[in-house]
Amino acid sequence: MSESLNAARIQTVRDHMALECTHEWDAVIDTFAHPRYEMHATGTVFDGEEEVRGYFDASRASFPDLANEIIAIAAADDTVLVEFWLSGTHLGDLKANGKVFPPTGRKFRVRMAATFEFAPHSDKIICERPYSATDAKLRALGLL
Repeated sequence: MSESLNAARIQTVRDHMALECTHEWDAVIDTFAHPRYEMHATGTVFDGEEEVRGYFDASRASFPDLANEIIAIAAADDTVLVEFWLSGTHLGDLKANGKVFPPTGRKFRVRMAATFEFAPHSDKIICERPYSATDAKLRALGLL
């Protein structure tokens, strides 16, 4: 893999993650060759632009200030690996574990990782896979 392609992929992920924080959804979608999220903790898959935009809306309804802070980032083969802090304030109903948790106003911060898979020879993402401990947000909010 060329160093220039790895650098471009790392920059795509940096841009993607920053754009998620500022809710620039059209620009986030533009970082994908095909929008797809596979959520490790729940097994939920959001495939295609409509489902991914639905995920953005749903996740920001509970945490409108959802943000990430990159700790480490590296490229290997067709994947970029990222370790980051995810934080937010619980300001909307949170649906989890078959329950609805009303807003608490509490803040959370959890350490996570994600892989970003890229189309061969491209700096466009084909899948993001976030990894976290099951119920990490609920525990950080004191809801479990």
